[in-house]
Amino acid sequence: MRIAVTGATGNVGTALLRRLAVEPDVEVIGIARRCPAPDAGPPYDGVRWHAADLGDPSCLHPLAERLAGVDAVVHLAWQVQPGHQRARLRQTNLNGSRHVLNAMLAADVPKLVHASSVGTYAPGPKDRRVDEDWPATGVGRSGYSVDKAAVEAMLVGAERDYPVLRVTRLRTAVVLQHDAGAEITRYFLGRFAPVSLLRSGRLPLVPRHRRLRIQVVHADDAAEAYLRALRSDRTGAFNIAAEPVLDGPLVAAELGGWAAPLPLALLRLLNRVAWRGRLVPADEGWLEMGAAVPLMDCSRAERELGWRPRRDARDALRELLAGIAVGAGTASPPMRPARRAA
Repeated sequence: MRIAVTGATGNVGTALLRRLAVEPDVEVIGIARRCPAPDAGPPYDGVRWHAADLGDPSCLHPLAERLAGVDAVVHLAWQVQPGHQRARLRQTNLNGSRHVLNAMLAADVPKLVHASSVGTYAPGPKDRRVDEDWPATGVGRSGYSVDKAAVEAMLVGAERDYPVLRVTRLRTAVVLQHDAGAEITRYFLGRFAPVSLLRSGRLPLVPRHRRLRIQVVHADDAAEAYLRALRSDRTGAFNIAAEPVLDGPLVAAELGGWAAPLPLALLRLLNRVAWRGRLVPADEGWLEMGAAVPLMDCSRAERELGWRPRRDARDALRELLAGIAVGAGTASPPMRPARRAA
């Protein structure tokens, strides 16, 4: 089975390459804007790399040529920074996804497994789980969410217009792993994050609010879901998340701190001021999305893909925090370790 993976150098891509490396019948083509060096080592060795800026229309013809003879594409490529350049992000995320789809159609690739997200969902409950029928119209104040919903709508339309195309959409929770520590710090926390406190294993204060409840999943479990989707004939959307749900009290207990009740209006204000002052890279849309999206019921993935997470959410969180503390990373450009880890 020949698989092409876009965004193969990122957080989920790295975990998926690890998983595919032990599948004897799988050949992988990695597609990335910045490819790993030839001496990058596992899991990037053994992959045939193709450099492409998916947001550039000129990528379409060479990408279609590279996809000739491929059995399936896993589309992971997604840009979240620089957050102050919304048009640039949409060029990569919306136009890039359209270019991947058009290249697949030109190359007669029959199957697409798309990296969707819990962020695709419209605002929903935090006291019960919703299945894949919950409206996938996004959270209006989050650019990431709006774009994820737009790409899903495009893919649903493509399935309708091209019946030979089979599309599986994995709506994953936040994906965590130790090796993503430096990347997540760069993309979301910024250089002023209190990483030194995490090195001691303690964070004195964690915000608590009834809407600040999120699901996560370990990257290795997410990779397993992608593999099962590739080997399955099932299509449509699948929720992918681990238990338990993370909230202020649970995170505070993990870090030996205090879960302080804070109003969302204050958190929004602090986030807005910090982002506009370029103190943090993540705009308030990420907070809005985290507070708005529903909790997901993953029964369909277990029932139809045979998928269940092997790591619980606490383990995934502990791994990530340990990775942030040491600036952990890998040999791929987006996953490069922080300098302090040297």
